[in-house]
Amino acid sequence: MTLVAGIDSSTQSCVIVLRDVDDGRVVAAARSPHPVTTPPVSEQHPNAWWSALVDAARQLAMSDVAALSVDGQGHGLVALDSDHAVIRPAKLWNDTTSAPEAAELVARVGRESWARRTGSVPTAAFTITKLLWVARHEPANFARIAAVLLPADWLMYRLTGQFRTDRSAASGTGYYSAIESAWLPDLLAEVGGPGWLPELPVVVGPDEAAGRVTPKAADELGIRAGLPVGPGCNDQPPAALALGADRGDVIMSLGTSGTVFTSSETPTADPSGAVTGVCDAAGGFLPLVCTLNAAKVTDAFARLLGVDHAELARLALAAPPAPNRPVLVPYLDGERTPNRPDARGTLAGLGSDVTREAIARAAFEGVVCGLLDGLDALAAAGARVDGRLIVTGGGARSAAYRQLLADLSGRPVHTSTLTDTAAAGAAVQAGAVLLGRSVREVARAWAPPLHVAAEPRPGQGAAELRECYRGVARLEELDTRTR
Repeated sequence: MTLVAGIDSSTQSCVIVLRDVDDGRVVAAARSPHPVTTPPVSEQHPNAWWSALVDAARQLAMSDVAALSVDGQGHGLVALDSDHAVIRPAKLWNDTTSAPEAAELVARVGRESWARRTGSVPTAAFTITKLLWVARHEPANFARIAAVLLPADWLMYRLTGQFRTDRSAASGTGYYSAIESAWLPDLLAEVGGPGWLPELPVVVGPDEAAGRVTPKAADELGIRAGLPVGPGCNDQPPAALALGADRGDVIMSLGTSGTVFTSSETPTADPSGAVTGVCDAAGGFLPLVCTLNAAKVTDAFARLLGVDHAELARLALAAPPAPNRPVLVPYLDGERTPNRPDARGTLAGLGSDVTREAIARAAFEGVVCGLLDGLDALAAAGARVDGRLIVTGGGARSAAYRQLLADLSGRPVHTSTLTDTAAAGAAVQAGAVLLGRSVREVARAWAPPLHVAAEPRPGQGAAELRECYRGVARLEELDTRTR
């Protein structure tokens, strides 16, 4: 049996999925945790990612692996010196300390210009804002920077010894043109001053190999040296590959954070900043909305109510859809979309008759309302969103998330039995490189069946709830401004 390995290095953990190249069947999987972080400061040392990758690989029989590829959390800043040593712990995408620098860069260049040139308006998540933060707060470290990589790029460097990236990862930096597929040195000059330019990785095409596994990396991972390594990608595009998503299909990923995205043949440029106009992993584009707060919200409310996740879901589904039910705006750790890094969560509409069931339902509905606002933003930016609504990520296992998403969207919710979709999608990249086929072709051939997990129920007061949610969100914004 010939296998390929897909590696997903997320904020929480490293996951490896092994797939049979004959039919894409998942043969085995393993995971190893990363250090826990809590915004506004969210940092991890890249060595922890490599240790987790080695640990996960050692849990598996990797002798039959013939190719691999790696995806990683987007935007994070890995700063290297002239010897290619890590200068400081990586600032992760959900580190919001560079919010002032983001606001400065947006004001300096202009929203319309950012959207037109890069496809996105930078927030604190973007690499370029983190670079400016280092320049302002750690000038000695900034002066040492000789190369800037993203998390997946750094793992690629450890695997192959090469500085490589792909369009999807590069387009989340804030200094790459998704439309022109080119780095934008003049935007980097906004951060580093005239003439400052780090060593930038080569951008690899979606069907190209990024390099081969070095003997040193092979020895640590327990695999053969010289194996081809796929192009890698950001951590959202591989889900579209793994699920075989068609144009117009919308994927909602419910992890610690939440994302809603779709694949597109044409780019978007949203000057409001709600939609991030990044590239996909198949040569097209991936308009995306990302929230900081998703399953972490229901984790928090399960802890507050003293129940496990299954009981929290049962409580939520037992709550009646009362027109005056509590409403949660779940900005527990600030928020990325909308861009409110200093925001906090707001629970409104409580009465003396409040129940545990109503609170549980509000927790799920608050997350769903935020993601549905993101879906509306995708449509407003011109993205096609009339296909299937597919939910994935850890939250997709919750009956409450599935049902309330169907209720509030008014659309059937589809799921797949395929888990660890990011790692499974990275394996699609590895399969394409090994077989000499396009990644689109392999994705279609290996696509799992989708089934309807929830149908919308009548009489849930979806429109009224969503309008109330927006009203509470506006009040929260006013409160944030006056603090």
